[in-house]
Amino acid sequence: MAAKEGGIVKKGHEEGLKMAVSLLEEFELPVGLLPIADVVEVGFVGATGYMWIVQKKKIEHNFKLISKLVSYSTEITGYMEKKRIKKLKGVKAKELMLWPPVSEIILDDPPTGKIQFKSLAGITKTFPVEAFAAGQ
Repeated sequence: MAAKEGGIVKKGHEEGLKMAVSLLEEFELPVGLLPIADVVEVGFVGATGYMWIVQKKKIEHNFKLISKLVSYSTEITGYMEKKRIKKLKGVKAKELMLWPPVSEIILDDPPTGKIQFKSLAGITKTFPVEAFAAGQ
């Protein structure tokens, strides 16, 4: 649990969701990127950028604009930087019959309107940023 030391922690859905959204905004990432539900806890360690989200149950979200089904585990962790999340765990995107884990999310900088999802399997997918706007 050393990664969580010195972290800011918000408990409960409302506070946790608020914090998750403000982190996405702070790091210039689309706020619809993490459509979480029934949040138990959200935490962030400013010194390292380590972020964690705990939710009651695994959820699947369909991003309509890109017809992409994404699975979010009960625990999502990663390291946030400007326009990217590295060493991401707990997020999988459906590819045909497989669910490769997404390990990194990068927003193009300078902005091109595109966002990239990298998996440990070496697969990189690029999508329009607006697919992950709030409410998508």
